[in-house]
Amino acid sequence: MKEKKSWYINGFAGIFIILGLLIGAAFMMMNGVIPVGIILFVLAILFATGITIVQPNQAKVITFFGRYLGSIRDSGLFLTVPLTFRQTVSLRVRNFNSKKLKVNDVEGNPIEIAAVVVFKVVDSAKAIFDVDHYEEFVSIQSETAIRHIATKYPYDSFENDETTLRGNAEEVANELSEELQERLSVAGVEILEARLTHLAYSTEIASAMLQRQQAAAILSARKKIVEGAVSMAQMAVEQLDKEGILELDEERKVNMVNNLMVAIISDRGTQPVINTGSLY
Repeated sequence: MKEKKSWYINGFAGIFIILGLLIGAAFMMMNGVIPVGIILFVLAILFATGITIVQPNQAKVITFFGRYLGSIRDSGLFLTVPLTFRQTVSLRVRNFNSKKLKVNDVEGNPIEIAAVVVFKVVDSAKAIFDVDHYEEFVSIQSETAIRHIATKYPYDSFENDETTLRGNAEEVANELSEELQERLSVAGVEILEARLTHLAYSTEIASAMLQRQQAAAILSARKKIVEGAVSMAQMAVEQLDKEGILELDEERKVNMVNNLMVAIISDRGTQPVINTGSLY
């Protein structure tokens, strides 16, 4: 099923036609031509059944005894085919806020996830005839797509070398939009945007995962500190050798590097120890 344009004319012109038929019917009856008057009156009633009003950003889907005739997208008062059934479809942009879904990510960790989906109907015929209750269809398919995306990626990665739900929100949102568009095109719906609105570990493992994240952060920070300390110690030794300020043997170099490493890496301020004698 594909949307097409229905036949219609300006509604005010239709009202004048109906009034003309009524006036003609009254005139004929007053002059004794009753059969013609009755026919004109019946025609006026038939045309009156074709009067319809279309609000802005709405469409009227016209069916005539089970046959789809077309849709009216223009707003205003119109006269269309008499004795037709007209269904209203909103063309406005709408939001669907999913509830918090509890699913397992690709690593089996239980997480809570929710999203908002921004959509609008672009094909009124598909929305009415190809699915039952397209709004409910959008709701169910959106939650299905969110669950599917959540099971494809880990919540977080401690190696920083793969796509994650938390660390790659933009990529995940784009993939969710593409999957939703594929699922909802059958209903004549266009996805404008899809974004995660809630993402967290489930309460039963939240505490343990927080400790794991803290440990990973500490290890990462320590790694940076050690790399910086090694670089600084190396620069100090190289500069002393280059400028000839001190002549240090290997043992003294090792001792100096050790002191520098302790001073830089230590969590607390180091206490200097003054050596008044000789290392030997």
